[in-house]
Amino acid sequence: MRNLVVFMHISLDGFTARADGAMNWIKVSDELFEYANARTEVADTALYGRKTFEMMDAYWPTAGDEPDASKHDIEHSTWYNKTLKYVVSETTEQQDTDKIKFISGDVKAQVEGLKKQDGGEIIMFGSPGLARYLMAEGLVDEYWLFVNPIILGAGIPLFANVEIKLRLKKSTTLANGVVGLHYIKE
Repeated sequence: MRNLVVFMHISLDGFTARADGAMNWIKVSDELFEYANARTEVADTALYGRKTFEMMDAYWPTAGDEPDASKHDIEHSTWYNKTLKYVVSETTEQQDTDKIKFISGDVKAQVEGLKKQDGGEIIMFGSPGLARYLMAEGLVDEYWLFVNPIILGAGIPLFANVEIKLRLKKSTTLANGVVGLHYIKE
């Protein structure tokens, strides 16, 4: 059974973005990218909501090819291009390709089916609405949360109307004040 891992930046008060979707408060650094890269290396499948996928797919396929590409851009672009991506969407009219598959209808059953397949971890970046749905259905096995030292007061929450018992597996404090927390579901 493969683990489904939520990988998310959050504010200290649990928001993934401002109410307008802005994420300009997220602190990034080479140290954070190295930490994140270690996680993506064990995942061979990515799961996205439609909006997050569209944002990611507009940037990552060619990010590593740019003349000024950073080490992180090159590494993540390479990972993104070789990774099988599943996109949960009821509205997209796009067709499946060899590396991009669309999920609609009975999302729970389809994600359960993905988890039963052979392979590495299934990692989900962003997509807080999808994350909340998957949490409510009991499908998330691990949480990699990057808690940024900011209180937004309002915005798009990661956790809403759900109780999940977790066990802290590891915490890492980065030099920029971000705390990486790795939790597993009890």
